Amino acid sequence: MILRPQLRIPATYMRGGTSKGVFFRLEDLPEPARQPGPQRDALLLRVIGSPDPYGKHTDGMGGATSSTSKTVILSRSGRPDHDVDYRFGQVSIDKPIIDWSGNCGNLTAAVGSFAIANGLVDADRIPDNGICKVRIWQANIEKTIIAHVPINNGEVQETGDFELDGVTFPAAEVRIDFMHPTGDEPALPTGNPVDEFNVPGFGRILASFISAGIPTVFVNALDIGMTGTELQSAVNDNSELLQRLELLRAHGAVAMGLIEQLDQARHRQHTPKLAWVAPPADYTASSGRPVSAADIDLNVRAMSMGKLHHAMMGTAAVAVAAAAAIPDTLVNRAAGSAAEGGVRFGHPSGTLEVGASVVEENGLWRVERVSMSRSARVLMEGWVRVPG
Repeated sequence: MILRPQLRIPATYMRGGTSKGVFFRLEDLPEPARQPGPQRDALLLRVIGSPDPYGKHTDGMGGATSSTSKTVILSRSGRPDHDVDYRFGQVSIDKPIIDWSGNCGNLTAAVGSFAIANGLVDADRIPDNGICKVRIWQANIEKTIIAHVPINNGEVQETGDFELDGVTFPAAEVRIDFMHPTGDEPALPTGNPVDEFNVPGFGRILASFISAGIPTVFVNALDIGMTGTELQSAVNDNSELLQRLELLRAHGAVAMGLIEQLDQARHRQHTPKLAWVAPPADYTASSGRPVSAADIDLNVRAMSMGKLHHAMMGTAAVAVAAAAAIPDTLVNRAAGSAAEGGVRFGHPSGTLEVGASVVEENGLWRVERVSMSRSARVLMEGWVRVPG
């Protein structure tokens, strides 16, 4: 038996928004992993520690949740008016799968900081003090994102007093602008603000299908037996409910045209997302802090990789903002008139404010920009080791 030494690969472990992930420069990856394909996936699966039948990621860098089983690959961009190319891989916990079909909006907040600190942004674009606008090309979805990264004495400023529900400690605020998140395609893939589709066990379901940020299936909480004020334990500790919600997500994916057969959803865990909405209501967040109905415009709960997310995925927040701004979607109906100037919605960890600019052209809605604030911080940097 030949025993090979471990590979030693430069890497940075970062928090972005309410997520964590392992960040790499493309040039630092072993040659076979610099191109998309099985060898890249095998390497990154081993970095995270997947697949893990124990669901713990004990032998890897993952955190055994959808929010902490993430990888990012960055490189200088060859595209005009862009600084960095950003590719995101959502790693399955218990299956040998990396889903490259969508973006991570939370980790986007860390992309600009990593790019500046690792020489991927031209020095003449970085002020000594102020804000550096990092122009990001999101390669998964082929869209432009602008990260407004604070700079202090020529270096990324990570500390600050910006508080983000779902993150324990304050940090510096990073504003993120998702530019034309649907590109030339309409925000409503079916052309309708509300559609109906049939799901075994649920019957006829009303849904709003949104393609902004990340493809998302929005349904009314009451239609699926929910209240919209659920915390993780109410959903994630109920295996039967999780199976029913995954079936609903799979049927939504077919109805959106993302897959042709239901069984294809098993290999497309990252997209679409499933979310349910409800009008404002009082509840107690997972931190124990009370959230008042008077302080929010609606409640939203979203599934990520088969589990209720502990807060809200950044890309799903983009979808919430876009759907709230488009008249007569289920999200717009739940938010009411407040949707016109952006919304503050409740999620399991607290609240989040998002805003979208939308336009109607020839009966089709397009999203020009979605903005939100997150924060980011380097947790550890050096090398990650992987058995050769």
